[in-house]
Amino acid sequence: MKFPSLFRRTPFRLTLLFLALFVAAAGSVLAWVYVASATEARARAEADVRSEVGVLASLYRARGVDALNQALVERSIRGGANLYLLMDAQRKVITGNVSESPFEGTDGAGAGRWSTFRLTATDDEGRVENRQSIGIEMQMSGGEILFVGQDIGDTEAYLGRLTQALWAAMLLVLLLGAGGGLIVSRNVERSMGRLNRVVQAVQNGDLKARADVRRSGDELDELGAGLNQMLDRLEVSMASIRHAGDAIAHDLRSPLTRMRAKMEVALIDAESGKTDGVEALHIALNEADALLKTFNTVLAIARLQAAAGRTPDPAVFDAADLAADMAELYEPAAEEKQMEFSAEIERGLMIEANQPFLAQALANLIDNAVKYTPPGGAVKLRARRRSSGEVEFSVTDTGPGVPVEDRERVTQRFVRLDNSRTEAGSGLGLSLVTAVIEAHGGRLTLDEGPGVHDGFGPGLRVAMVLPPAPASTATP
Repeated sequence: MKFPSLFRRTPFRLTLLFLALFVAAAGSVLAWVYVASATEARARAEADVRSEVGVLASLYRARGVDALNQALVERSIRGGANLYLLMDAQRKVITGNVSESPFEGTDGAGAGRWSTFRLTATDDEGRVENRQSIGIEMQMSGGEILFVGQDIGDTEAYLGRLTQALWAAMLLVLLLGAGGGLIVSRNVERSMGRLNRVVQAVQNGDLKARADVRRSGDELDELGAGLNQMLDRLEVSMASIRHAGDAIAHDLRSPLTRMRAKMEVALIDAESGKTDGVEALHIALNEADALLKTFNTVLAIARLQAAAGRTPDPAVFDAADLAADMAELYEPAAEEKQMEFSAEIERGLMIEANQPFLAQALANLIDNAVKYTPPGGAVKLRARRRSSGEVEFSVTDTGPGVPVEDRERVTQRFVRLDNSRTEAGSGLGLSLVTAVIEAHGGRLTLDEGPGVHDGFGPGLRVAMVLPPAPASTATP
């Protein structure tokens, strides 16, 4: 038999489990209340009987059996819950408000013995009742036997009504709990159904589907909001992938066209005897290497843009070490070009970043500065902590600089200014730097250099500004 989906849901099963636990706990409480109440009632009744027996025994010792008989007659006439019976040594009834003792024989009666029994009586409407009673029987010094008991039927009736009330309350709670469980399970099922429909829509290719958030602040709202954030990031990532594919197809068109043209020229020259086939292959290999470099750079930019502002594979390290390595790497190249290269590096610049990407970005800046600064010029690398706490890498040169109106455009892919056409390159260097900085939550600034000096300038100052490492991880 297959149950409806509602009864197979986890919320309803949890409701039934808690109801079962509650019933077990309520049953235990009910049993304890009954046992405690019954024990208390019996103890109170026994105490009353003992007190009455003590009074009657004292009267017997002081004034004899006649006084005891008279006292029992008065108490029987007065009525109440107490039961009395006085018998002679042969257990013949002398007086009392019950016809016989619940005890048989006289063994042990002198020390007093207790009994719980059922007393047959009639109520005000003439109905016969068997009422719960307790009593004690004692043999007096003259041989007479005294029985004193108490009718505890009213107490038993009260306990019975209490038990019925508790069972009724537990049944009511059980019904209300089951009904509440059905309602809660239905509401949860509806909410989960809305989330499942969103998931199914995404599985079918609809990345625009989003879950409804009711602003109630419960777990389902948190799940819906988290699902929406995940879908937002997935949509951005998919858009970035599509954009990267389009960009690669567009950006590699020109290098491929240029490579084909050069190979065609090399083929014509080889056919005409102006060059041999080996030289033509070298030209093709050089163009292929340049194309692969361009392709890898475009992929790196696409990966960083797909990170959507999140640093890929971050690690905490001292930026001063990276700057020192770059200075050591490029100082010989600057000297070979007869340029002055200097570095000013402040220690203890802890940052959280992707070191290979950041090293590539800094290398691009220094390489551009060395490439476009004429012989006799100067390049300066600086790493410092700003007053805001941010870490700054800056590269300043005395080259031709970049006009103010072109500084925003020069960071775009494959953009090369007129004064750089004669130098080798693809126009992707600053694009990669910009992508690296944005992925690290920093910013790139292009400013005027040191100005015209000895015929050089005005120069350019490019700065990468990065946030410092979190205080919990920024340990040297």
